[in-house]
Amino acid sequence: MLDSLIEPIETENRSSLMRDGVYEKIRTDILTCVLTPGSRVFENDLAQRYNVSKSPVRDALLRLQEQSLIEVLPRKGYIVRPISIADAHDLYDMRLLLEKSCIRRACDHATNEALESLDKFRFIENGNLVHWVGYNRDFHCHIAELSGNARMAKIAKEVVDQFDRLTFVGVSNAPSGIDFEKFVSEHCEIIDALQARDRTKATNLITKHISKSQKRLFAVIKNPPIVE
Repeated sequence: MLDSLIEPIETENRSSLMRDGVYEKIRTDILTCVLTPGSRVFENDLAQRYNVSKSPVRDALLRLQEQSLIEVLPRKGYIVRPISIADAHDLYDMRLLLEKSCIRRACDHATNEALESLDKFRFIENGNLVHWVGYNRDFHCHIAELSGNARMAKIAKEVVDQFDRLTFVGVSNAPSGIDFEKFVSEHCEIIDALQARDRTKATNLITKHISKSQKRLFAVIKNPPIVE
């Protein structure tokens, strides 16, 4: 009796893990521009590429549509969304507005214990670029959570989530190359200011940090295959 109940649960768990795995693979290929911005993609081709059935591929593409990484073309497949210069400008404006508000509220309202939780972002274990992009996203989302305003944090995290590909393009194509230690040191300065509850310094640092990211991106975003 118990076995008959456990088996469907185990099957469902395996299916969920497979779907998550397919989603992560497609997302990584979009993030790293292996799937080129503006390119057409089809369920059959992706199923063969990742050696899975069409069902988890379809689910993954719908999830990626919600993140504005994929566009659905009715009866014509899908397209990897190009990186629009205008959209990138809008996203940076939104990100700056939201993150400044979040960091000020974190200075004022977060507990000492909550602010100390930021210490885990003082280092990064893996120098892989894709791993670093995830670490960077988690850092900024964590600050949003410390704001204590659930609605603001939700919107801020949704905006930050859309930056993964922009971050990858900006960092990977930076003329000076990739200096992970420099990026982490900028995060450490922000953490120090937050833990000292220095609103002015923390706000200035996050503003400078986001502005530098914007400059890096727009230094390389003129590349025709990357933009509309």
